[in-house]
Amino acid sequence: MECKNRLIILAHCFLNEKSKVKKYCIDHDANIEEVLKILLDNEIGMIQLPCPEITCYGLRRWGHVKEQFCTPNYRKHCRKIFEIYLEQIQEYIKNDYEIIAIVGIEGSPSCGVNKTCSGEWGGEISSNSNLNKILSTIREIEDKGVFIEEIGKMMKENGINVPFIDFNKNDIKGFIEKLKAIL
Repeated sequence: MECKNRLIILAHCFLNEKSKVKKYCIDHDANIEEVLKILLDNEIGMIQLPCPEITCYGLRRWGHVKEQFCTPNYRKHCRKIFEIYLEQIQEYIKNDYEIIAIVGIEGSPSCGVNKTCSGEWGGEISSNSNLNKILSTIREIEDKGVFIEEIGKMMKENGINVPFIDFNKNDIKGFIEKLKAIL
């Protein structure tokens, strides 16, 4: 029996939610066992992307919105850390592998595919008399996160067309439906 030559590219925190911004309340990890079983049962190889937020800011970072990551330096950082993965993707494609999807994280300012976090967030917290007003501007919008934007550009620059799909840990069944549709 011949192995299927298919791969999926996963946002770092899809497999490692501990890489996300530290939470100050109990928030159980998403149960992705069913998703992983589907991938394994269908002989889909998995590549875990690096987390651009950890590699740039570390684990002790505050939460950000997309506008804070829309800087030339952060975009350059995203492109730099994806470069080696792009080379791997090219090598797989050259050897008859199919990349079935790139999975982002819904709402992430870096890895959102269809939704990202936006707002007028920034400045010195302790001396800000308008903090509640600033916090009220933070919302989820329909847009891509910065890392996903840069990955998309790099893939397009290299003539690679792969679908991107969002993962929402609060809608595992919806994600499974999207996944099954591309299998």
